[in-house]
Amino acid sequence: MERKYRRYLIIAGILLFVIYIFAAAQPVPQETILSSRWIHSLVSTYPMPSRERETEDIQQDELIPFQLGNYFGYVDKDGNFTINQIKRGYISLSKQNWAEYTAIPERITVRNSKNEQVLSIDTDMGYPLFLDNRVFLINREQNAVYSINEQGETNWSYAFASPLTCIDAASGFLLVGSLDGKIEVLDDNGICIFSFEPSGSRLSIIVGCAFSRDGSKIAIISGIDEQRFLFMEKLGDTLENEYRVIYHEFLGRGFRRPVHVTFVDDDNKVAFERQAGLGLYDIPTRASIALPMKGEVVAIDEDGSGGQLFVITSQSSDDKYLTTIQFPGTVIGQSHFKSKYIFMDRQGTTLYIGGGTTLAAFEISKK
Repeated sequence: MERKYRRYLIIAGILLFVIYIFAAAQPVPQETILSSRWIHSLVSTYPMPSRERETEDIQQDELIPFQLGNYFGYVDKDGNFTINQIKRGYISLSKQNWAEYTAIPERITVRNSKNEQVLSIDTDMGYPLFLDNRVFLINREQNAVYSINEQGETNWSYAFASPLTCIDAASGFLLVGSLDGKIEVLDDNGICIFSFEPSGSRLSIIVGCAFSRDGSKIAIISGIDEQRFLFMEKLGDTLENEYRVIYHEFLGRGFRRPVHVTFVDDDNKVAFERQAGLGLYDIPTRASIALPMKGEVVAIDEDGSGGQLFVITSQSSDDKYLTTIQFPGTVIGQSHFKSKYIFMDRQGTTLYIGGGTTLAAFEISKK
């Protein structure tokens, strides 16, 4: 009888174990993997594409502009360079155009990403800036903007009451923030269609501003003691040139320098720098979270697709951290590396990282 009872206990134990396995089993979450695609030294790589692809075969929208230490240029997804040069002066660089100029330029030559001259500007008015596939000049006092046409002539100019501290452009609009704590939006004719002063801080200054890609949303970091994050959205068609504050948040005493702020995740989120970390504002849910970070934010992935965001922080002149964030706001990976200079960009599932004089591309996947 005792042996029979013991057999029942063993069978019951096995059944319970099997039931537990099937009932408690959960799928193993996929991990984000960065697989190396290529790695190049900027010192030893010639400023020409490899023989696999000729310059004319490389499309402009495939090229990634980079600045890393004393080097700048353009590289495609396969690691072919159309430009890889050492800086001799100041550089203004965008996906379409670039220009190198002196402290007091008398003539500015604008070239495209294949190193072809596209524009020559005879001017001593200021310094070139490429935004929204347009050419602008900022004067030496940094309180006036000039729009330049395809012939190198001035389309329009606009003078501001104080020096500019941040600037962005999208969908034909120009967004600027200034030292006196005001933001202004100009249309494609250089007419101010909206202005706003956030206030609410002891020192009024705009330290960061960004447009969504369609120009309908604005993100602002303003003031010192207290510093604030503000999200603004354009009103309906009846008041199409008006933006209203949808959300604001105090961030502490704040930084006395330019602050990173950008729209990511197909303009569904705003990523911004805040004291001791990174802020993430989710536009659909109107929710904001703060993520502690090691050191200060020095680069933010401006793509944020695939539910992931990459951020580089710096703890010292050489110590850097690459952090992977899973939306809505979980740190899922962190890598330490040493470099004084850094570069980061992202195009879909390809992450471009630069440190020292080395540029590399990684494929983002999940396994």
